[in-house]
Order: sequence, then C-alpha cells, then structure tokens
Amino acid sequence: MLEIGIGIVAGIISGLGMGGGTILILALILLMNIEQHVAQASNLLFFIPTSIVATVINAKKKRIDWKVGIPIALSGTLGAIIGAKFAIQIESTNLRKYFGIFLGIIALNEIYNLIKMYILEQKTNNKNKSK
Repeated sequence: MLEIGIGIVAGIISGLGMGGGTILILALILLMNIEQHVAQASNLLFFIPTSIVATVINAKKKRIDWKVGIPIALSGTLGAIIGAKFAIQIESTNLRKYFGIFLGIIALNEIYNLIKMYILEQKTNNKNKSK
C-alpha cells in the first residue's frame, strides 16, 4: 500500500513538471529502506509511463516546443546511457552522497531564486508606492 501512495504522490509531482522522480527516490530510500541503486533504477521504470502521459497531455494542449524538445530528448537519452553505465560502477554509499549533493545544489538554487524574486518584488512595490 505504501508503494501505491508513494507512486501517486510522485506521479502528481511529475505531472506538474517538477521532478517527481526525486521525490520517488527519497521516499523509496527513507520510507521503504531500499538501496540507492535499486531506488534510482526503480525511478527510471516509473519515469517511462509518467513521462509518456505528461507528454501526450501537454502535446494536446500545444505546450511543447518540438524544436527544443526533440534535441533535448535525444541528447538526454545519450546522457542517460552514459549516466547509467557510471552509476552501476559507483558504490551505493557514494551514489547516495552524490545524490544528496545534487539535491543540496537544487535547494540552494531554489533559495537563491526565491531571495532574488523577493528583492525584485520589493523594488517593484517601492517604485509603485513612490508614484
């Protein structure tokens, strides 16, 4: 039952375009005590149907820039092959550390963007008040 709940939450986040796989990997490791390599490989299996569904829905709404999307998809496929070959050679504890560093970088970037947005909003509000 826990697997279904994790899948639904990760699927919703994935459908929103926010990287449900990251949530899925964390949930599999933290809630289900699954080894890092298995969690990441399971995420890849999860990604196939969820990305197909999200792609179809967004294509119907004409929200995909195919000139940008196709080269990204093709080069991403090549990158996935290279990444998978590297991942299977890395110890699980190191892979977990690298994943943590990756999440930390994402978090720092989001904090930076929020601060930047807040500062910009404050400047805009101050300009509007002085008019």
